[in-house]
Amino acid sequence: MMHDLLDKAWRALDLPGDALSRLSVTGDARWPSCFAVTPMALASIGAACLAVSELAGGPRVTLDSRLASLWFNWTLVPEGWTLPSAWDAVAGDYKAADGWIRLHTNAPHHRAAAVAVLGCADTRDAVTAAVAGWSAGALEQAVVAAGGCAAVMHSPEAWRDHAQGRAVRAEPIFAIRPGTLAQTTWQPTPGRPLAGLRVLDLTRVLAGPVGTRFLAGYGADVLRIDPPGWDEPGVVPEVTLGKRCARLDLRDPAHRARFEALLSRADVLVHGYRPGALEGLGYGEAERQALRPGLIDVSHSAYGHTGPWRGRRGFDSLVQMSCGIAAAGMRWKAADKPTPLPVQALDHATGYLVAAAVVRGLIARQRTGMGSITRLSLARTAQWLMDHPATPETAPMPGLAEADLAPGIEHTAWGPARRARPPAVIEGAPMSWPLPAGELGAVEAA
Repeated sequence: MMHDLLDKAWRALDLPGDALSRLSVTGDARWPSCFAVTPMALASIGAACLAVSELAGGPRVTLDSRLASLWFNWTLVPEGWTLPSAWDAVAGDYKAADGWIRLHTNAPHHRAAAVAVLGCADTRDAVTAAVAGWSAGALEQAVVAAGGCAAVMHSPEAWRDHAQGRAVRAEPIFAIRPGTLAQTTWQPTPGRPLAGLRVLDLTRVLAGPVGTRFLAGYGADVLRIDPPGWDEPGVVPEVTLGKRCARLDLRDPAHRARFEALLSRADVLVHGYRPGALEGLGYGEAERQALRPGLIDVSHSAYGHTGPWRGRRGFDSLVQMSCGIAAAGMRWKAADKPTPLPVQALDHATGYLVAAAVVRGLIARQRTGMGSITRLSLARTAQWLMDHPATPETAPMPGLAEADLAPGIEHTAWGPARRARPPAVIEGAPMSWPLPAGELGAVEAA
């Protein structure tokens, strides 16, 4: 199953097919699911690692199935402190009058939008009672119109017939277009393939940050930019590993000038704002390419870049509801509530595919001298998974054990911690992160 998934992704990247023979897998751990979660972890991490291998001249790649599975979850073990919750108290699945709906309320303005539509207090009990009086579809429409995030649970069959489901199926895993002629002298470094690569990271929460964390693991200089006031406390210690994090307000003229200076010197831009957001700030594709000729520009969205939902806000848990994954899991388990994947696998897989797309862009730029523009989406990653039916796996996946942890202490901004060992080994090019996880906005945007 892993090989089928990897072959599909690798073909979509249009990289040499003989590279697949350089990959080997050890172990046989699997996440319990009716979907191929661990094979997808191996395929997406494998695609990213094989792309780095191709860039570096073809060293062998070894994946560990248990560690790859664990890197699709949380990899940090605090020592003497506790990670904050990754979920807001109101976020979750609710029974409406005619079906199930999920509300995503981790961001304060998304929570405010949902409770304003419901006209209730922002407590779980109050929201539960209010949702019960709504049609799921009507509530989804109302919350989305108010600037919030919600998703009705569709069956896989209903998603196939849905206008957005049809649009997503018609999209490639990687929508790749040529950019502009490059003006850069960057070249890979033996032993640390991405050393000196400047990556400007405009991503949030999980998918994009997972991708840029991977790039940092092979030496890329990743600078993450967030707006003032933005935070994601339950996720930041996991995804800022190896990066520097700054803040800029792209509506402030001085901050815009700083951003443009940074972009003009970047090799790579990775962004995860919903489609149209950067255009609204005056930084559309043409403007970005003009600021940095030869830019490797990689973006991801929730629901794709075509179809009626192309601009809709979304997150992994919402896409799982929309596309039928949660309903299929509920049917498989004979459960009385939505049953999503055991981890945020769409986020993680998309993140590694983002990293693979970046490295593919570097390989193409070396060959043609041209930059590139690549778009991915969580919904298309979900389709990639659903297109490969799996034998259900019921055995539980044990959590992080001492043998899974790298030696030494990571001195994070919150306290000492242990981190899982890297999920892959590229011969002669170890994955490592000199910088520990740090807080958002901790450095100057430079």
